Amino acid sequence: MALSLPAIMRTTAARLSALYFLLFALCAVLLVFYMTSLSARMLTGQTQQTINDEVLGLARAYQSGGLPRLVRVVEQRSRQPGANLYLIADVNGQILTGNVQSLAPGVLETDGWTTEPFSYRRFGEGELERQRNSTADQSETQPGQSEVQPEGEKGHNAIALVLRLPNQMIMLVGRDLGEPERFRAVIRRALMLALGMMGLGGLLIWFFVGRAALKRIDSVSEASRRIMGGDLTGRLPVTGAGDEFDRLSENLNTMLARIATLNEGLKQVSDNIAHDLKTPLTRLRNRAEATLSGKHKPADYRQALEGTITESDQLIKTFNAILMISRLEAGYSSESTSRVDLTAAVRDVVELYEPVAEEAGVALETAVDGDFSVNGNRELIGQALSNIVDNAIKYSTDATEKPSVRVALQRVGHDIRLSVADNGHGIPDDADRARATERFVRLEKSRSQPGSGLGLSLAKAIMTFHNGRLELLPANPGLSVIMSFPAREDH
Repeated sequence: MALSLPAIMRTTAARLSALYFLLFALCAVLLVFYMTSLSARMLTGQTQQTINDEVLGLARAYQSGGLPRLVRVVEQRSRQPGANLYLIADVNGQILTGNVQSLAPGVLETDGWTTEPFSYRRFGEGELERQRNSTADQSETQPGQSEVQPEGEKGHNAIALVLRLPNQMIMLVGRDLGEPERFRAVIRRALMLALGMMGLGGLLIWFFVGRAALKRIDSVSEASRRIMGGDLTGRLPVTGAGDEFDRLSENLNTMLARIATLNEGLKQVSDNIAHDLKTPLTRLRNRAEATLSGKHKPADYRQALEGTITESDQLIKTFNAILMISRLEAGYSSESTSRVDLTAAVRDVVELYEPVAEEAGVALETAVDGDFSVNGNRELIGQALSNIVDNAIKYSTDATEKPSVRVALQRVGHDIRLSVADNGHGIPDDADRARATERFVRLEKSRSQPGSGLGLSLAKAIMTFHNGRLELLPANPGLSVIMSFPAREDH
Protein backbone atom coordinates (compact mmCIF):
# COMPACT_ATOMS: atom_id res chain seq x y z
CA MET A 1 0.00 0.00 0.00
CA ALA A 2 1.63 3.24 -1.16
CA LEU A 3 1.49 6.07 1.34
CA SER A 4 2.16 9.76 0.79
CA LEU A 5 4.69 11.60 2.90
CA PRO A 6 2.02 13.31 5.09
CA ALA A 7 0.37 9.92 5.66
CA ILE A 8 3.71 8.34 6.54
CA MET A 9 4.55 11.12 9.00
CA ARG A 10 1.25 10.47 10.80
CA THR A 11 2.49 7.04 11.80
CA THR A 12 4.17 6.54 15.17
CA ALA A 13 7.12 4.70 13.63
CA ALA A 14 7.87 7.58 11.24
CA ARG A 15 7.57 10.19 13.99
CA LEU A 16 9.87 8.26 16.30
CA SER A 17 12.36 7.74 13.46
CA ALA A 18 12.31 11.47 12.61
CA LEU A 19 12.75 12.42 16.27
CA TYR A 20 15.65 10.03 16.74
CA PHE A 21 17.24 11.27 13.52
CA LEU A 22 17.01 14.91 14.65
CA LEU A 23 18.45 14.10 18.06
CA PHE A 24 21.20 12.07 16.48
CA ALA A 25 22.04 14.85 14.00
CA LEU A 26 22.12 17.45 16.81
CA CYS A 27 24.47 15.26 18.87
CA ALA A 28 26.68 14.67 15.83
CA VAL A 29 26.90 18.43 15.04
CA LEU A 30 27.77 19.20 18.65
CA LEU A 31 30.39 16.46 18.48
CA VAL A 32 31.89 18.02 15.35
CA PHE A 33 32.22 21.44 16.99
CA TYR A 34 33.51 19.95 20.21
CA MET A 35 36.17 17.83 18.52
CA THR A 36 37.23 20.72 16.27
CA SER A 37 37.53 23.10 19.21
CA LEU A 38 39.33 20.50 21.30
CA SER A 39 41.81 19.74 18.54
CA ALA A 40 42.39 23.50 18.00
CA ARG A 41 43.14 24.05 21.68
CA MET A 42 45.38 20.99 21.79
CA LEU A 43 47.37 22.05 18.71
CA THR A 44 47.65 25.64 19.94
CA GLY A 45 48.99 24.40 23.27
CA GLN A 46 51.53 22.18 21.52
CA THR A 47 52.59 25.07 19.27
CA GLN A 48 53.10 27.39 22.23
CA GLN A 49 55.09 24.72 24.03
CA THR A 50 57.34 24.33 20.97
CA ILE A 51 57.90 28.10 20.82
CA ASN A 52 58.74 28.21 24.52
CA ASP A 53 61.32 25.46 24.03
CA GLU A 54 62.89 27.42 21.16
CA VAL A 55 62.96 30.59 23.24
CA LEU A 56 64.70 28.76 26.09
CA GLY A 57 67.36 27.50 23.67
CA LEU A 58 67.95 30.99 22.27
CA ALA A 59 68.06 32.43 25.78
CA ARG A 60 70.85 30.03 26.70
CA ALA A 61 72.74 31.02 23.54
CA TYR A 62 72.36 34.72 24.43
CA GLN A 63 73.55 34.15 27.96
CA SER A 64 76.59 32.20 26.84
CA GLY A 65 77.75 34.43 23.96
CA GLY A 66 75.73 37.58 23.95
CA LEU A 67 74.14 39.12 20.87
CA PRO A 68 76.72 37.80 18.35
CA ARG A 69 76.11 34.21 19.39
CA LEU A 70 72.33 34.76 19.40
CA VAL A 71 72.48 36.11 15.85
CA ARG A 72 74.56 33.14 14.68
CA VAL A 73 72.16 30.66 16.26
CA VAL A 74 69.15 32.46 14.71
CA GLU A 75 70.78 32.45 11.26
CA GLN A 76 71.68 28.78 11.64
CA ARG A 77 68.17 27.80 12.65
CA SER A 78 66.60 30.00 9.99
CA ARG A 79 68.31 27.99 7.28
CA GLN A 80 66.84 24.73 8.60
CA PRO A 81 63.57 23.57 7.01
CA GLY A 82 60.56 23.52 9.26
CA ALA A 83 57.62 25.54 10.49
CA ASN A 84 59.53 27.63 13.07
CA LEU A 85 59.96 31.36 12.53
CA TYR A 86 62.97 33.38 13.72
CA LEU A 87 63.50 37.11 13.46
CA ILE A 88 65.79 39.74 14.99
CA ALA A 89 64.98 43.40 14.31
CA ASP A 90 66.34 46.73 15.50
CA VAL A 91 64.56 49.23 17.68
CA ASN A 92 62.65 50.65 14.70
CA GLY A 93 61.41 47.20 13.59
CA GLN A 94 63.85 46.85 10.70
CA ILE A 95 64.51 43.12 10.14
CA LEU A 96 68.15 42.27 10.59
CA THR A 97 68.21 38.49 10.34
CA GLY A 98 65.90 35.51 10.35
CA ASN A 99 63.74 33.58 7.90
CA VAL A 100 60.89 36.12 7.78
CA GLN A 101 60.84 38.68 4.96
CA SER A 102 57.78 40.66 6.03
CA LEU A 103 55.14 40.71 8.76
CA ALA A 104 51.68 42.08 9.19
CA PRO A 105 51.78 45.66 10.57
CA GLY A 106 51.90 46.03 14.33
CA VAL A 107 53.21 42.59 15.19
CA LEU A 108 56.61 43.83 16.45
CA GLU A 109 55.02 46.65 18.42
CA THR A 110 53.64 44.29 21.07
CA ASP A 111 55.45 42.33 23.76
CA GLY A 112 54.67 38.74 24.65
CA TRP A 113 52.33 36.42 22.80
CA THR A 114 50.51 37.74 19.78
CA THR A 115 46.82 38.06 20.55
CA GLU A 116 45.73 36.67 17.18
CA PRO A 117 47.39 34.73 14.36
CA PHE A 118 49.16 37.09 11.95
CA SER A 119 50.17 36.83 8.31
CA TYR A 120 53.80 36.81 7.16
CA ARG A 121 56.03 36.01 4.18
CA ARG A 122 59.23 34.01 4.21
CA PHE A 123 62.40 34.85 2.34
CA GLY A 124 62.37 33.64 -1.24
CA GLU A 125 58.60 33.54 -1.61
CA GLY A 126 58.59 36.81 -3.59
CA GLU A 127 60.84 35.28 -6.27
CA LEU A 128 58.66 32.18 -6.35
CA GLU A 129 55.58 34.35 -6.75
CA ARG A 130 57.12 36.24 -9.67
CA GLN A 131 58.01 32.96 -11.38
CA ARG A 132 54.46 31.73 -10.97
CA ASN A 133 53.03 34.99 -12.27
CA SER A 134 55.26 34.60 -15.32
CA THR A 135 54.00 31.06 -15.79
CA ALA A 136 50.43 32.33 -15.50
CA ASP A 137 51.08 34.99 -18.20
CA GLN A 138 52.42 32.30 -20.53
CA SER A 139 49.39 30.09 -19.91
CA GLU A 140 47.11 32.87 -21.12
CA THR A 141 48.67 32.55 -24.55
CA GLN A 142 48.54 28.73 -24.54
CA PRO A 143 44.95 27.51 -24.48
CA GLY A 144 44.27 24.14 -22.87
CA GLN A 145 46.69 24.58 -19.97
CA SER A 146 45.21 25.01 -16.48
CA GLU A 147 46.27 27.89 -14.30
CA VAL A 148 48.12 26.97 -11.13
CA GLN A 149 47.20 28.86 -7.99
CA PRO A 150 50.47 30.10 -6.43
CA GLU A 151 51.16 28.92 -2.94
CA GLY A 152 52.37 32.36 -1.87
CA GLU A 153 49.08 34.06 -2.71
CA LYS A 154 47.35 31.96 -0.14
CA GLY A 155 49.52 33.63 2.58
CA HIS A 156 50.81 32.17 5.82
CA ASN A 157 49.50 32.53 9.34
CA ALA A 158 51.50 32.07 12.50
CA ILE A 159 51.59 32.79 16.20
CA ALA A 160 54.72 34.08 17.89
CA LEU A 161 56.33 35.29 21.09
CA VAL A 162 57.83 38.82 20.79
CA LEU A 163 60.66 39.64 23.23
CA ARG A 164 62.68 42.84 23.92
CA LEU A 165 66.40 42.25 24.31
CA PRO A 166 68.43 44.28 26.85
CA ASN A 167 69.71 46.55 24.05
CA GLN A 168 66.06 47.19 22.98
CA MET A 169 66.42 45.01 19.92
CA ILE A 170 63.42 42.82 19.10
CA MET A 171 63.44 39.05 18.83
CA LEU A 172 60.44 37.10 17.45
CA VAL A 173 60.11 33.34 17.73
CA GLY A 174 57.01 31.84 16.15
CA ARG A 175 55.60 28.84 14.39
CA ASP A 176 53.59 28.51 11.21
CA LEU A 177 49.96 27.41 11.66
CA GLY A 178 49.66 25.67 8.32
CA GLU A 179 50.11 22.18 9.73
CA PRO A 180 47.67 22.65 12.66
CA GLU A 181 45.15 24.26 10.35
CA ARG A 182 45.46 21.40 7.89
CA PHE A 183 45.08 18.92 10.75
CA ARG A 184 42.05 20.79 12.02
CA ALA A 185 40.58 20.86 8.53
CA VAL A 186 41.15 17.11 8.18
CA ILE A 187 39.39 16.49 11.47
CA ARG A 188 36.51 18.75 10.44
CA ARG A 189 36.15 17.06 7.07
CA ALA A 190 36.34 13.60 8.65
CA LEU A 191 33.68 14.46 11.21
CA MET A 192 31.45 16.06 8.59
CA LEU A 193 31.91 13.01 6.36
CA ALA A 194 31.07 10.74 9.28
CA LEU A 195 28.01 12.89 10.03
CA GLY A 196 26.90 12.64 6.43
CA MET A 197 27.44 8.89 6.31
CA MET A 198 25.61 8.39 9.59
CA GLY A 199 22.76 10.57 8.41
CA LEU A 200 22.56 8.69 5.12
CA GLY A 201 22.72 5.39 7.00
CA GLY A 202 19.95 6.55 9.32
CA LEU A 203 17.77 7.50 6.35
CA LEU A 204 18.43 4.18 4.61
CA ILE A 205 17.71 2.22 7.77
CA TRP A 206 14.52 4.21 8.32
CA PHE A 207 13.50 3.71 4.69
CA PHE A 208 13.97 -0.04 4.61
CA VAL A 209 13.20 -0.97 8.22
CA GLY A 210 10.39 1.58 8.48
CA ARG A 211 8.83 0.39 5.22
CA ALA A 212 9.03 -3.22 6.41
CA ALA A 213 7.34 -2.27 9.68
CA LEU A 214 4.65 -0.32 7.83
CA LYS A 215 4.04 -3.28 5.52
CA ARG A 216 3.60 -5.59 8.51
CA ILE A 217 1.21 -3.12 10.12
CA ASP A 218 -0.73 -2.91 6.86
CA SER A 219 -0.97 -6.71 6.69
CA VAL A 220 -2.21 -6.82 10.30
CA SER A 221 -4.77 -4.10 9.52
CA GLU A 222 -5.96 -5.98 6.43
CA ALA A 223 -6.35 -9.22 8.40
CA SER A 224 -8.17 -7.31 11.17
CA ARG A 225 -10.63 -5.90 8.64
CA ARG A 226 -11.39 -9.40 7.35
CA ILE A 227 -11.91 -10.66 10.89
CA MET A 228 -14.16 -7.72 11.77
CA GLY A 229 -16.12 -8.54 8.63
CA GLY A 230 -17.10 -11.86 10.22
CA ASP A 231 -14.34 -14.21 9.05
CA LEU A 232 -13.26 -15.64 12.42
CA THR A 233 -11.15 -18.27 10.65
CA GLY A 234 -8.70 -15.57 9.57
CA ARG A 235 -5.51 -15.10 11.53
CA LEU A 236 -2.92 -12.35 11.82
CA PRO A 237 0.31 -13.01 9.88
CA VAL A 238 3.31 -14.43 11.75
CA THR A 239 6.68 -14.15 9.98
CA GLY A 240 8.63 -16.33 12.42
CA ALA A 241 11.08 -13.56 13.33
CA GLY A 242 10.07 -13.79 16.98
CA ASP A 243 9.86 -10.00 17.40
CA GLU A 244 7.16 -7.98 19.14
CA PHE A 245 4.93 -8.08 16.04
CA ASP A 246 5.03 -11.88 16.02
CA ARG A 247 4.33 -12.06 19.76
CA LEU A 248 1.37 -9.70 19.38
CA SER A 249 0.03 -11.68 16.41
CA GLU A 250 0.40 -14.98 18.25
CA ASN A 251 -1.47 -13.66 21.30
CA LEU A 252 -4.23 -12.20 19.14
CA ASN A 253 -4.47 -15.44 17.14
CA THR A 254 -4.84 -17.39 20.38
CA MET A 255 -7.59 -14.99 21.42
CA LEU A 256 -9.31 -15.37 18.05
CA ALA A 257 -9.14 -19.16 18.31
CA ARG A 258 -10.69 -18.94 21.77
CA ILE A 259 -13.46 -16.65 20.48
CA ALA A 260 -14.13 -19.02 17.58
CA THR A 261 -14.35 -21.94 20.01
CA LEU A 262 -16.78 -20.07 22.24
CA ASN A 263 -18.91 -19.05 19.27
CA GLU A 264 -18.97 -22.65 18.06
CA GLY A 265 -19.94 -23.79 21.54
CA LEU A 266 -22.71 -21.19 21.68
CA LYS A 267 -23.99 -22.38 18.32
CA GLN A 268 -23.97 -25.98 19.52
CA VAL A 269 -25.80 -25.02 22.71
CA SER A 270 -28.44 -23.18 20.71
CA ASP A 271 -28.88 -26.13 18.34
CA ASN A 272 -28.98 -28.63 21.21
CA ILE A 273 -31.54 -26.60 23.12
CA ALA A 274 -33.67 -26.28 20.01
CA HIS A 275 -33.60 -30.04 19.35
CA ASP A 276 -33.21 -31.80 22.71
CA LEU A 277 -35.43 -29.56 24.85
CA LYS A 278 -38.22 -29.54 22.34
CA THR A 279 -39.34 -33.03 23.42
CA PRO A 280 -39.83 -32.34 27.17
CA LEU A 281 -41.52 -29.00 26.43
CA THR A 282 -43.88 -30.71 23.97
CA ARG A 283 -44.56 -33.39 26.56
CA LEU A 284 -45.44 -30.74 29.13
CA ARG A 285 -47.82 -29.04 26.71
CA ASN A 286 -49.50 -32.30 25.71
CA ARG A 287 -49.96 -33.34 29.33
CA ALA A 288 -51.54 -29.98 30.16
CA GLU A 289 -53.78 -30.13 27.09
CA ALA A 290 -54.88 -33.69 27.87
CA THR A 291 -55.65 -32.71 31.44
CA LEU A 292 -57.78 -29.74 30.38
CA SER A 293 -59.73 -31.71 27.79
CA GLY A 294 -62.66 -33.59 29.20
CA LYS A 295 -63.73 -34.13 32.77
CA HIS A 296 -61.27 -35.61 35.25
CA LYS A 297 -61.20 -36.36 38.91
CA PRO A 298 -59.22 -34.11 41.29
CA ALA A 299 -56.66 -36.90 41.69
CA ASP A 300 -56.03 -36.80 37.93
CA TYR A 301 -55.39 -33.07 38.05
CA ARG A 302 -53.04 -33.53 40.99
CA GLN A 303 -51.16 -36.26 39.20
CA ALA A 304 -50.84 -34.08 36.07
CA LEU A 305 -49.50 -31.16 38.12
CA GLU A 306 -47.01 -33.39 39.91
CA GLY A 307 -45.76 -34.68 36.57
CA THR A 308 -45.49 -31.13 35.28
CA ILE A 309 -43.43 -30.12 38.33
CA THR A 310 -41.15 -33.13 37.84
CA GLU A 311 -40.61 -32.26 34.18
CA SER A 312 -40.03 -28.59 35.11
CA ASP A 313 -37.44 -29.57 37.73
CA GLN A 314 -35.64 -31.69 35.16
CA LEU A 315 -35.66 -28.76 32.70
CA ILE A 316 -34.29 -26.43 35.38
CA LYS A 317 -31.51 -28.92 36.12
CA THR A 318 -30.73 -29.12 32.43
CA PHE A 319 -30.54 -25.35 32.06
CA ASN A 320 -28.38 -25.07 35.17
CA ALA A 321 -26.01 -27.69 33.77
CA ILE A 322 -25.85 -25.82 30.45
CA LEU A 323 -25.07 -22.55 32.22
CA MET A 324 -22.42 -24.21 34.37
CA ILE A 325 -20.76 -25.79 31.31
CA SER A 326 -20.78 -22.46 29.46
CA ARG A 327 -19.24 -20.65 32.43
CA LEU A 328 -16.52 -23.25 32.86
CA GLU A 329 -15.70 -23.44 29.16
CA ALA A 330 -15.49 -19.66 29.02
CA GLY A 331 -12.53 -19.93 31.40
CA TYR A 332 -13.90 -18.13 34.44
CA SER A 333 -16.00 -18.94 37.45
CA SER A 334 -17.23 -17.16 40.53
CA GLU A 335 -16.42 -20.29 42.49
CA SER A 336 -13.28 -20.02 44.61
CA THR A 337 -10.43 -22.49 44.35
CA SER A 338 -8.34 -23.75 47.24
CA ARG A 339 -6.72 -26.91 48.54
CA VAL A 340 -9.12 -29.83 48.09
CA ASP A 341 -8.72 -33.10 49.97
CA LEU A 342 -9.45 -35.41 47.05
CA THR A 343 -9.44 -38.51 49.24
CA ALA A 344 -12.19 -37.10 51.48
CA ALA A 345 -14.20 -35.97 48.44
CA VAL A 346 -14.11 -39.49 46.96
CA ARG A 347 -15.24 -41.05 50.24
CA ASP A 348 -18.13 -38.56 50.55
CA VAL A 349 -19.40 -39.26 47.02
CA VAL A 350 -19.09 -43.02 47.47
CA GLU A 351 -20.92 -42.82 50.80
CA LEU A 352 -23.66 -40.75 49.13
CA TYR A 353 -24.23 -43.29 46.34
CA GLU A 354 -23.93 -46.47 48.39
CA PRO A 355 -27.72 -46.59 49.04
CA VAL A 356 -28.44 -45.97 45.35
CA ALA A 357 -26.02 -48.70 44.30
CA GLU A 358 -27.42 -51.12 46.88
CA GLU A 359 -30.98 -50.47 45.68
CA ALA A 360 -29.89 -51.10 42.07
CA GLY A 361 -28.02 -54.26 43.05
CA VAL A 362 -24.62 -52.86 42.15
CA ALA A 363 -21.53 -53.47 44.26
CA LEU A 364 -19.77 -50.12 44.85
CA GLU A 365 -16.09 -50.53 45.73
CA THR A 366 -13.29 -48.07 46.49
CA ALA A 367 -9.51 -48.34 46.21
CA VAL A 368 -7.74 -45.27 47.58
CA ASP A 369 -3.95 -45.48 47.61
CA GLY A 370 -2.96 -42.78 50.11
CA ASP A 371 -4.07 -39.22 50.83
CA PHE A 372 -4.13 -36.79 47.92
CA SER A 373 -4.95 -33.10 47.55
CA VAL A 374 -5.33 -30.85 44.51
CA ASN A 375 -5.92 -27.16 43.82
CA GLY A 376 -9.52 -26.70 42.80
CA ASN A 377 -13.13 -26.37 43.86
CA ARG A 378 -14.55 -29.11 46.05
CA GLU A 379 -18.18 -28.64 44.95
CA LEU A 380 -17.29 -28.82 41.23
CA ILE A 381 -15.07 -31.88 41.69
CA GLY A 382 -17.82 -33.54 43.72
CA GLN A 383 -20.37 -32.71 41.00
CA ALA A 384 -18.19 -34.23 38.27
CA LEU A 385 -17.51 -37.38 40.29
CA SER A 386 -21.20 -37.72 41.19
CA ASN A 387 -22.21 -37.54 37.52
CA ILE A 388 -19.68 -40.21 36.57
CA VAL A 389 -20.59 -42.56 39.48
CA ASP A 390 -24.30 -42.09 38.71
CA ASN A 391 -23.74 -43.04 35.06
CA ALA A 392 -21.62 -46.05 36.06
CA ILE A 393 -24.34 -47.35 38.40
CA LYS A 394 -27.07 -46.88 35.80
CA TYR A 395 -25.23 -48.54 32.94
CA SER A 396 -23.69 -51.42 34.91
CA THR A 397 -27.07 -53.01 35.68
CA ASP A 398 -27.00 -54.80 32.30
CA ALA A 399 -23.74 -56.59 33.12
CA THR A 400 -23.51 -60.27 32.33
CA GLU A 401 -21.94 -60.91 35.73
CA LYS A 402 -22.71 -59.33 39.09
CA PRO A 403 -22.88 -55.55 38.45
CA SER A 404 -20.06 -53.63 40.10
CA VAL A 405 -18.53 -50.16 40.09
CA ARG A 406 -14.98 -49.55 41.30
CA VAL A 407 -13.72 -46.06 42.29
CA ALA A 408 -9.90 -45.88 42.48
CA LEU A 409 -7.60 -43.03 43.46
CA GLN A 410 -3.85 -43.24 42.91
CA ARG A 411 -0.82 -41.26 41.77
CA VAL A 412 0.56 -41.97 38.31
CA GLY A 413 3.67 -39.97 37.42
CA HIS A 414 2.95 -36.26 37.91
CA ASP A 415 -0.83 -36.79 37.86
CA ILE A 416 -3.38 -37.83 40.44
CA ARG A 417 -5.72 -40.25 38.68
CA LEU A 418 -9.30 -40.79 39.82
CA SER A 419 -10.99 -43.60 37.89
CA VAL A 420 -14.53 -44.96 37.91
CA ALA A 421 -14.90 -48.36 36.18
CA ASP A 422 -18.00 -50.50 35.69
CA ASN A 423 -18.48 -53.96 34.20
CA GLY A 424 -21.47 -53.18 31.97
CA HIS A 425 -21.56 -53.26 28.20
CA GLY A 426 -19.51 -50.05 28.00
CA ILE A 427 -18.88 -48.11 24.79
CA PRO A 428 -16.95 -50.36 22.40
CA ASP A 429 -16.68 -47.86 19.54
CA ASP A 430 -13.88 -45.25 19.79
CA ALA A 431 -15.93 -42.68 17.91
CA ASP A 432 -18.87 -43.13 20.31
CA ARG A 433 -16.55 -42.69 23.29
CA ALA A 434 -15.34 -39.38 21.81
CA ARG A 435 -18.94 -38.25 21.24
CA ALA A 436 -20.08 -39.24 24.72
CA THR A 437 -18.65 -36.05 26.26
CA GLU A 438 -20.57 -33.77 23.90
CA ARG A 439 -23.69 -31.94 25.06
CA PHE A 440 -27.03 -33.79 24.90
CA VAL A 441 -25.40 -36.89 23.42
CA ARG A 442 -27.03 -40.10 24.69
CA LEU A 443 -25.74 -43.33 23.17
CA GLU A 444 -28.58 -45.38 24.63
CA LYS A 445 -31.01 -45.92 21.78
CA SER A 446 -33.96 -46.96 23.94
CA ARG A 447 -33.64 -43.92 26.26
CA SER A 448 -34.86 -46.15 29.10
CA GLN A 449 -32.54 -44.48 31.61
CA PRO A 450 -33.30 -40.97 32.88
CA GLY A 451 -30.94 -38.17 31.99
CA SER A 452 -30.27 -35.29 29.63
CA GLY A 453 -26.88 -36.23 28.16
CA LEU A 454 -25.06 -33.45 30.01
CA GLY A 455 -23.37 -35.40 32.80
CA LEU A 456 -20.13 -36.22 31.02
CA SER A 457 -20.12 -32.82 29.27
CA LEU A 458 -20.23 -31.09 32.64
CA ALA A 459 -17.50 -33.40 33.98
CA LYS A 460 -15.29 -32.62 31.01
CA ALA A 461 -15.82 -28.87 31.48
CA ILE A 462 -14.96 -29.17 35.18
CA MET A 463 -11.76 -31.08 34.41
CA THR A 464 -10.76 -28.45 31.83
CA PHE A 465 -11.38 -25.77 34.46
CA HIS A 466 -8.99 -27.63 36.80
CA ASN A 467 -6.31 -27.98 34.07
CA GLY A 468 -6.94 -31.71 34.02
CA ARG A 469 -8.38 -34.10 31.47
CA LEU A 470 -11.25 -36.57 31.20
CA GLU A 471 -10.65 -39.86 29.39
CA LEU A 472 -13.04 -42.69 28.47
CA LEU A 473 -11.30 -46.05 28.06
CA PRO A 474 -12.61 -49.59 27.60
CA ALA A 475 -12.49 -51.67 30.81
CA ASN A 476 -13.15 -55.05 29.11
CA PRO A 477 -15.86 -55.43 30.07
CA GLY A 478 -17.42 -52.09 30.80
CA LEU A 479 -16.16 -48.55 30.67
CA SER A 480 -13.49 -46.76 32.69
CA VAL A 481 -13.80 -42.98 33.10
CA ILE A 482 -10.52 -41.42 34.25
CA MET A 483 -10.18 -37.96 35.81
CA SER A 484 -6.51 -36.86 35.78
CA PHE A 485 -5.56 -33.91 38.02
CA PRO A 486 -2.16 -32.20 38.06
CA ALA A 487 -0.53 -32.91 41.40
CA ARG A 488 -0.57 -30.06 43.88
CA GLU A 489 2.84 -28.55 44.67
CA ASP A 490 3.25 -27.67 48.33
CA HIS A 491 5.73 -24.88 49.02
